[in-house]
Order: sequence, then C-alpha cells, then structure tokens
Amino acid sequence: MHTVAVLALDGVIPFDLSAPVDTFGRTRLPDGRAAYRVRVCSPAAEVSAGPFTVRAPYGLEALAGADTIVLPGVADPMAPLPPGVAQALCAAAANGTRIASVCVGAFVLAATGLLDGLRATTHWTAAPDLAARYPEVTVDPNVLYVDNGQFLTSAGAAAALDMCLHMIRGDHGSEVAAHAARLSVMPLEREGGQAQFIVHAQPPAPAGATLEPVLQWLEDHCDRDVTLDEIAAHAGMSTRTLNRRFREQTGTTPLQWLHRARVRRAQHLLETTPDPVERIATQVGFGSPTAFRERFRRVVGTSPQGYRRTFRSAGAS
Repeated sequence: MHTVAVLALDGVIPFDLSAPVDTFGRTRLPDGRAAYRVRVCSPAAEVSAGPFTVRAPYGLEALAGADTIVLPGVADPMAPLPPGVAQALCAAAANGTRIASVCVGAFVLAATGLLDGLRATTHWTAAPDLAARYPEVTVDPNVLYVDNGQFLTSAGAAAALDMCLHMIRGDHGSEVAAHAARLSVMPLEREGGQAQFIVHAQPPAPAGATLEPVLQWLEDHCDRDVTLDEIAAHAGMSTRTLNRRFREQTGTTPLQWLHRARVRRAQHLLETTPDPVERIATQVGFGSPTAFRERFRRVVGTSPQGYRRTFRSAGAS
C-alpha cells in the first residue's frame, strides 16, 4: 500500500491539512481496498492549527517510510523551519520520495533547496514573496499546480485537490481517480496549466482622484468601441495628459483599464447568464468574438467557455 505522510508544522492551515488527508484517505481501489495509508506527522506532538490544536501520531521518522510527503501551508510561511525538518525532507528526496506542497507550503519545500532550478507555484497573493525569497525557483502564479516529476507544488487549497487527483490518476489510473473526484465533489479534468482564475479588480484610483468621473464613465460605456481620443475629449484633456494621469492614479493606461472593465463584466455574464460567447462579446464592447476570446484568455488565463464551466452558477441555466 502506498504511504502518504502529511507533515504538519506549527501554524498549519486547517484546510491545507485536511484536503490531502481526506482525498488520499478516502481513495479506494476497484476491489474496495484503501489505495493509500495516510499518516499525519510533525516534529512536535501537538501543533497549532488556528482555532484548534492537532495531535500528530507520528514524528519526523515517518517521512523516511513514506512514498509521498505532502507539505500543507502554514500561517507564517516566512518562519524558519523547525530543527530536523529540512534534513528529513532532503533525506527522503534522496531516496526518491515524491514531495508535494499545498498553497504556501511551497515556502517549506523551497527552504530545503529542493526546488532550486525548478518551476513552482503557490497562491497568487504569495507568489511575489516566494520569488523574492527564493530567486533560484521559477515561480508561476498563473497555474493550479506544477508537476516536476518528484516535486509538485499547488496554488490555493482547492488547487491542492486537483494536484492530489492528478497524483492518484498517475498512481492508480483514471477510474480510481474519477471515483476519488466524485467523493470530493470535484471535476477530474482540470489540468495543472489552468489559470488560478484571479478576479481582476480594476486598479483603484485614490479617493477624490480627478479621474473618478472618467472611470465611472468608462464603466458605463464599456459596451461601446470607445477610442482614446473620445476618452480624452470626455475628460477635457489631451491624450498625452490623459495617459499621464492614468499612469499616476491607476498604474495603467486608459485602454488597458477599459479592457479590464470589459473582461470583468464578461466574467459576471459568464457566471450568471446562459448567453452565448458571441453575444457576450458584443455586450462587453469587443468588435468580434475572436478578439474577445484572445483578450479574455490573456487577462484571465483560460477561455470564456473554460471559465464558464468552472464558475457558472446553478441559476444561470
């Protein structure tokens, strides 16, 4: 039986811990036998998990006997590793053990040096810190998970479920993984390269900024093919002054801001209506469905239909 050791460090994030424990623990082979033996281990007998305390039945010695080690995220990913953790992980890696991280658990894995020279991901809000702290790691904040073979990293806790299903499929095939996905009420087909589907809020303007009326006007007219000259005329500025003010107050250009407004509105329509993509493209001011699809993929990281399949609400049918 394949053994999975889930390493709980102090400050472990509860869902990051429970997601792999539940997913691997409930996986069954076609004959009904358990596919995995799951062990929660820690350098301490008890660790804090926010509102409660977790008692770990196994110590670091359990890592040596594991086929897979999972590293959940912790509340303070910048904290130094407890004594013995890096050494135990490196020793397990030297023996060929597969090691996977959940969310900011990537900081734990990166601290061992095992991710140096490799591509990795983490939650998009933590990606800049991971890249700055570990420059030898190529951080990609736009995917659900990254599989380097022996070492895997996932984005948020929900993306960890995708990563776990990916590992189960590799270990035992699609039939076993599909059954595990149904138990977790998860789709099996989401691939690691799929974007993290960040909701791209508009770059904010400071309170009382002179551009506030212009930004509202753009929101109200994002279904039209508005030109830069038209925006400048409405603002009572030259195009040069308008561009400079936008850079100062929003950090982007007028047309980039307008494109994001259109994509944000398209996200809402894809989630809440059954309208075809061609109609939505017109509703949000794109000249053609092709231009809309290209812009949407560039901003969101997936196709409009892919986004709809993931986020469409039950009442939108």
